[in-house]
Amino acid sequence: MDEFFDVVIVGTGAAGLYCALNLPERMTVLILTKQKADESDSFLAQGGICMLRGEEDYALYMEDTLRAGHYENDRGAVDLMIRSSNSVIRDLVRRGVRFARHGDGSLDFTREGAHSRPRILYHEDVTGREITQTLLEEVLRRDNLLLRENTAMLDFISDDAVCGGVVAAGPDGVPYTVGAGAVVLACGGIGGLYRNSTNFPHITGDALAMAMRHKVAVEHLDYIQIHPTTLYSKKPGRRFLISESARGEGALLYDKNGQRFTDELQPRDLLSQAIYRQMERDGTDFVWEDLRPLGRETLKVHFPNICHHCQDEGFDVLHEPIPVVPAQHYFMGGIKVDLSSRTAMPGLYACGEISCNGVHGRNRLASNSLLESLVFAQRAADDILFGETPAFGGKAPDLAPYREQEPLFAAYRQEVRNAIERMRKSHE
Repeated sequence: MDEFFDVVIVGTGAAGLYCALNLPERMTVLILTKQKADESDSFLAQGGICMLRGEEDYALYMEDTLRAGHYENDRGAVDLMIRSSNSVIRDLVRRGVRFARHGDGSLDFTREGAHSRPRILYHEDVTGREITQTLLEEVLRRDNLLLRENTAMLDFISDDAVCGGVVAAGPDGVPYTVGAGAVVLACGGIGGLYRNSTNFPHITGDALAMAMRHKVAVEHLDYIQIHPTTLYSKKPGRRFLISESARGEGALLYDKNGQRFTDELQPRDLLSQAIYRQMERDGTDFVWEDLRPLGRETLKVHFPNICHHCQDEGFDVLHEPIPVVPAQHYFMGGIKVDLSSRTAMPGLYACGEISCNGVHGRNRLASNSLLESLVFAQRAADDILFGETPAFGGKAPDLAPYREQEPLFAAYRQEVRNAIERMRKSHE
């Protein structure tokens, strides 16, 4: 191998960074990211992060998550996430995350669609950025953590039984090998495969294709969430999300005649279907979302980023509705993992959106993604630290197949598309 680290983590979203920070400083850790460190979807999360609000909230929180997921969730995984939420939030606060608070210093909770009560902590309408930037800054201060930007994982190294590292390439495009005692895949979902998505375009499910090539179990690849409200635009590129919290706080949806046509607080998949049906009836490319019921003060304090972005697009949310349309948003399927984020291949872990631990079922409940990512990233770190380290018996691979990278990634993208389509057809 050209290099060796105790752990290689692929991805600089909330999951990858939190996993790194939960490993002891005696371990050497290499963190790779395909683009810049702050270009992960975790930085884009607007709404917030869920937290269990006392034992009396447990049954409600569980039921909300199961109902949104069409009761296809793994109850053990949901239980673990909910029960771990308070310790994770305390840890984030200790690390300096600034959640919104009331004048007396108590935490302020908001509500989103499909939640039976307010249990979501937030920082303005850029909660993901607040959490992930705080974690990133701490990662950059740690001497044992080495972060390489603009470095792509081309494959992970396996002897057909154990994962022993990764093949990577930096900005010069030259492939090299990195041996590792453990590899953690935390490289996001598949949004870059879609024309209309809230995700960064470079997040294209490469690790999913690698897993399938190495015969690592994957599941529910057709469980793809469409976010019901993104700002309609004719411009190409990533779609700007209008947070679920806006509807949770009282925003309304109108048809072309300015009439409400559905329950705005339905789970995302049901609401997206209702919007598509209304667009078809109206013969329009969007519906209208009215943020004015929230009030001027709430919009300015809670949703300043949304207000500013809409203003740049020519819409004044304080005085008029805005056009919104559903777009691809989140991937509930992925590489199959257990409650310790272990994949079917010893030495290989997955957490965050690339993984499928069963928490979300068929459809993710709003603001469970950041919490789920952090809880199971911590579980991966714990297992790496306290579990048995598998012995890798292989050797560094021939790097010749990895030198032509654009065809390689094009093949990866097509493999993921084909696998999603096969699974979708099998469920029809």
